[in-house]
Amino acid sequence: MTFPIAAASDAANELGTLFIVLFAAKLGDELFRRLRQPAIVGEILAGVVVGPSLLGIVEPSRALDLFAELGVVFLLFWVGIETKLSELRAVGRAATLVGVLGVAVPLLGGFALGEALGESFATAVFLAAALVATSVGITSAVLVELGALARPGGRTILGAAVLDDILALLILAVAVGLVAEGDFDATGLVVTVVLSLAFVAFFALGGTRIARRWPQLLEAPRFAESPLLPAVLLCLGLAAFAAQIGLAAIVGAFLAGLIIAETKEKTPIEGEVAPLYAFLAPFFFVSIGVAVELDRLASLETLGLVVLVTLVAVATKFAGAWLGARSLGSKEATIVGVGMVPRGEVGIVVASIGLTERVIDQQLFGVIVAMSVLTTLIVPPLLRALLRGDRHHLEPVGAGG
Repeated sequence: MTFPIAAASDAANELGTLFIVLFAAKLGDELFRRLRQPAIVGEILAGVVVGPSLLGIVEPSRALDLFAELGVVFLLFWVGIETKLSELRAVGRAATLVGVLGVAVPLLGGFALGEALGESFATAVFLAAALVATSVGITSAVLVELGALARPGGRTILGAAVLDDILALLILAVAVGLVAEGDFDATGLVVTVVLSLAFVAFFALGGTRIARRWPQLLEAPRFAESPLLPAVLLCLGLAAFAAQIGLAAIVGAFLAGLIIAETKEKTPIEGEVAPLYAFLAPFFFVSIGVAVELDRLASLETLGLVVLVTLVAVATKFAGAWLGARSLGSKEATIVGVGMVPRGEVGIVVASIGLTERVIDQQLFGVIVAMSVLTTLIVPPLLRALLRGDRHHLEPVGAGG
């Protein structure tokens, strides 16, 4: 059997990239832990250092994208395992308000900013869509690190994130449809939204009910020597299903975790999933840093635009989420408001679609990417400061979290 030299070389390059990314992530992790700062900030900045902006050792690649996707999938799977559906129901009203207002206020703010800057209608819509998005993976990692998932603010963020994702999907679909010059498919959009809502409702309610009725469910398959393999199959299956119907894969992974949390195998699975999370999550955080291209921000005009867009992004998301969560009390509402701020990879994806559709130019693309990274970097230290002194502190579970 022969193996093509070119294929072997490509595989070696990809493996080298993964090694450099993981090694850089751990260096950033180690440094920031010693500085008593959130580890994920060190991992994101490590991505900036090894990425195209500085050293240029690592470029975006299919392998890195795949590992980054697996990283955020297992992050939300872990978060789901640590969460009970009953806990989400307890903050259901607040989570709904946070999800709705946390989308509506940034949407209006982003559109108004686009209009004020003299952008076209379509460009203003895409800018608004980028400001709507929330990267719950970043906040979840900080909540895991600080052991704060169980507090009302943490549960509200998780519940709101699911609704936020559905609403952001709807807005992005409308934005793309408006750009498509008459090809907007209202029927397809309605079908997608209905499927998304049905998917969440079925697995959140039906899946957890089945798990409670048959808590030994993961012991049934004879092909598995431990409950981990059936659990991972459920995680990847629901993540893939969610992606197929237009939702983020992380929503499916989170729902899979909710189901696992109701089984009697929850505790051993926690122990077995933790190393997977610790290994894969750094690829997700480093990939955000790798996406940064500092040379696109070289002019004072562009830097000023970055500051303006970032301020609008932070203020509108915080205001909407805080208003939605104020029934939980001032401190919890502040935690929710800050926790919903990161745009992370979601904002970058929206910017990429806008660039592909030629609705935004290279300058605005760089501005949105910079805003996404900045909102991601500022949240972990702020959350740590807000939660300092509370008795919700656990040892970090893994790298980045």
